[in-house]
Amino acid sequence: MTEETPTPTFEAALVKLEQIVQRLEKGELPLEESLVLYEEGVRLSRLCHAKLEEAEGKIELLLKDARGDLVLDKDGRPRTTPFQKAPGDEPPTR
Repeated sequence: MTEETPTPTFEAALVKLEQIVQRLEKGELPLEESLVLYEEGVRLSRLCHAKLEEAEGKIELLLKDARGDLVLDKDGRPRTTPFQKAPGDEPPTR
């Protein structure tokens, strides 16, 4: 039985992807190492894309009305409302 590595967070995957891109752009790596890094970069890119799509789906769900329809503004974009601070949410003053 092989141990699977935990899935990195979006932020960690993005940082690693940026590092890979920088190394590949330098063009100083041997071909085999470049291919390994490229494969890892593709995997990280897909992971980031999937996490962004998941977040987009959650946001879209939050923007729907009680019937499940997206609430749009006059320009056809999803309508958003700013968060309202509850009384007592203010930071203490010194």
